[in-house]
Amino acid sequence: MQRKGSVKKVVLAYSGGLDTSIILKWLTEEYDCEVVAYSADLGQGEELDHIPAKAKKTGASSCHIVDLKEEFARDFVFPMFRANAIYEGRYFLGTSIARPLIAKAQMEIAARENADAVSHGATGKGNDQVRFEIAYYHFNPAIKVIAPWREWDLKSRTALEEYARKHDIPIPTSKKFPWSSDRNLLHISFEGDILENPWAEAPEEMYQLTVRPEDAPDQAEYVEVEFEKGDAVAVNGERLSPANLLAKLNQLGGKHGIGRVDLLENRYVGMKSRGVYETPGGTILEEAHRAVESICMDREVMHLRDSLVPRYADMIYNGYWFAPERIALQALIDQTQQSVNGKARIKLYKGHARVVGRDSASDSLFNVDFATFEADDVYNQADAEGFIKLNALRLRIAAIQRQNRK
Repeated sequence: MQRKGSVKKVVLAYSGGLDTSIILKWLTEEYDCEVVAYSADLGQGEELDHIPAKAKKTGASSCHIVDLKEEFARDFVFPMFRANAIYEGRYFLGTSIARPLIAKAQMEIAARENADAVSHGATGKGNDQVRFEIAYYHFNPAIKVIAPWREWDLKSRTALEEYARKHDIPIPTSKKFPWSSDRNLLHISFEGDILENPWAEAPEEMYQLTVRPEDAPDQAEYVEVEFEKGDAVAVNGERLSPANLLAKLNQLGGKHGIGRVDLLENRYVGMKSRGVYETPGGTILEEAHRAVESICMDREVMHLRDSLVPRYADMIYNGYWFAPERIALQALIDQTQQSVNGKARIKLYKGHARVVGRDSASDSLFNVDFATFEADDVYNQADAEGFIKLNALRLRIAAIQRQNRK
């Protein structure tokens, strides 16, 4: 493959870890091009502190760190949570929902920098290569995409470390935490090393956002989450921005060991892969959202929306956030949320977040006059007889036919 001279400037999605540091140097060596490093601040915290200096030292002409925390929570996480989207019944899509935003900001930098290529550190085995590249082509169908893991011959960690030593790229000296992880405001994920044995329990020292449930407080804590049109707007009466609200729920959930998931999931490329996830705030948010929906949403509207959620979750997991089908489905989901206004009370205790109360001052469909087990003046119980007979009619006819055949 002729690489040198094929691109002039490339914007690299750069985390500062070993892989993307090697990629940065490899791009300058193999393509002989200018490399602009870019990191998305999605709530990783101090992980970003060293990135500009390291990127420059490794050969980047410049480094952009873009604060995307509020956009991430407001325009990506919250729309997804209006749908209660969970992949394969377990995964809150924390990595999946971040990728389209990372790619969007990367393409904006590429446009400003007049770059003719973009690059990422996703492997040829994973989902992220699909998520990034589908988004790239959405914004610029002519952009050149460089995916080093699909091109180079560095196929092992040993080969990566040898390349790093050759080019004076710092190698992490500690093997204490050998698994890979990805963190943002919604979650942190872990893959690799011991987790590649699906029978082995994830080591306790791996977890970063949550205490061990057995070590969580012996006293339960109650939290109230308020919603407007399906979006959380306040925690315990305090109105917060989307990013700050998610951070607050992370802190509350983490203290009580909430949000751990150990999942063997089906990747888009076809293989099964084990991932361990911590999503403390998202777990509370989903429980609270469902509680408010239960009192505000019409039954048939809820059932219709819920029937579409597995497909919607697949779209996000597989990288189709910007696809027309996801956008069309989002419009339907958002319409269902117009009446989801109210609050939920959630009990946090040793790894569990459980709804214990829900209320809506403006949109409640719960009417105690109809639902009560006590005497009432609004519901004639005798009406149920005709309702049951009409709904059983097809079964009665089938029974008659069976009897006649005998």
